[in-house]
Amino acid sequence: MKQFIDLPRILSGICLYVCNDGDTIAELRDNLLDYNQQIETIQAKADAEKRDLTEDEEKQMNALFDSFEATEEEIKRRERIQAQHERLAKAQPRKTDPNDIDPQNSGQQSQQGQGRRQAHLSAQFEDKGKGGFRSFGEFATSVLIASSKTGKTDPRLIANAPTTVSQEDVGADGGFAVPPDFRQSIMEKVMAETSLISRTDQLQTASNSVTFPKDEVTPWDTTNGVQVYWEGENNQLSQSKIQLTSEQIKLNKLTALVPVTEELLQDAPTLDSYLRTKVPEKMDFAINDAIINGTGVGKPKGILNSACLITQAKDTAISPNQATSTILYSNIVGMWSRLYGPCRPNAVWIVNQDIEPQLYQMAFDPNATSKVPVYLPPGGVSGSPYGTLLGRPVIQSQACQTLGTKGDIYLVDLTRYLTLTKTGGGGLRTDVSMHLWFDYDTLAYRFIFRVGGQPWWASTISPKNGSNTLSCFVTLAARS
Repeated sequence: MKQFIDLPRILSGICLYVCNDGDTIAELRDNLLDYNQQIETIQAKADAEKRDLTEDEEKQMNALFDSFEATEEEIKRRERIQAQHERLAKAQPRKTDPNDIDPQNSGQQSQQGQGRRQAHLSAQFEDKGKGGFRSFGEFATSVLIASSKTGKTDPRLIANAPTTVSQEDVGADGGFAVPPDFRQSIMEKVMAETSLISRTDQLQTASNSVTFPKDEVTPWDTTNGVQVYWEGENNQLSQSKIQLTSEQIKLNKLTALVPVTEELLQDAPTLDSYLRTKVPEKMDFAINDAIINGTGVGKPKGILNSACLITQAKDTAISPNQATSTILYSNIVGMWSRLYGPCRPNAVWIVNQDIEPQLYQMAFDPNATSKVPVYLPPGGVSGSPYGTLLGRPVIQSQACQTLGTKGDIYLVDLTRYLTLTKTGGGGLRTDVSMHLWFDYDTLAYRFIFRVGGQPWWASTISPKNGSNTLSCFVTLAARS
């Protein structure tokens, strides 16, 4: 009795294992970077304190070395399996008996076969960034068909695996990774010019956290940190010592789980427009809100909660006292005077949109017969996309607080705010699965963006001459 061997199923299983290995190897390499970062941090701390490692530190470091070496061996094993699979997957010589081909149709069959091969090669090697798909909507429709019990898997979904699209079969957690070009188009909108994150000091990392040195000594400090001296001829040069502090910033996880109905899937262009617009819009606001209002717990630490924020007092010199829900020219001047001078070239105003009527009616001298406007709104196509106030752009943001309360207007230099993202596509990971809401005929799109952030400055600074503190972030106190 002959035993039937389901070779296609076996080969499919091997392919899935190797495709998944591609993701696993990347994760293991991330682990190596994380282990190394922890090792360097332990050693750097001991070096900074000019001492040997403690017993606990030695144990921790040895454990990290062991984990590092074990992970390296695991990567080598998986890379060897992957390499063997790729060698076996190379094209094999034709084994079909020439007599099996009908001589009368041989030319037609040859042309058809050549056309199919060219189409397959086109899908596999052309436009790899999109996985051979013309649009995001076409990709989603192919996933829907492949996920159904009676549907067939589009070869483009697996043609470029594991380098572009990884298939995880049809298990409860299975699905398809969205091709990189479609992920990138979403990421470009999240990081667009109108987004606050695009104006920050951006760094990328392969690990989940970064420890970095900070030098917060002001240029006019004559006691701490690096010093400069006027020296006479033939005199020995005076020495000084750097004064650094260290701070750790961790990546936070911003997620979106988006259901897409069968009705929407029936119109691929509509789906393409929907996903490329809605997800970046939501992520952009969430990041902007975190940069402004974040608590630092499970999300970036925002400007409003930072220790370096200066709150400029309302104008108490006028009579009667400054009214609620108003902004005066004296408020603007006061905020400008508290912004550290070198921050002014990069500074922007971030305001609640309800403030605009106050800006349009603001004058240098409200009591003068001929009033000179303070706020200059954008003019014409050739003008700036933003109005300007004291020469700096005014950006409207829903992350700002209600008019009249603290946080309704900011003057900030966002280059003094550090944002950290994961390497590779800006840290955005996108997957799609049919199985989460299978009984609803609904696809589930999952978006995960790893981002962390916090101000560079730990506190305000005192000027060399003067009593008012200065900062890179200034807001206006409540008017009530």
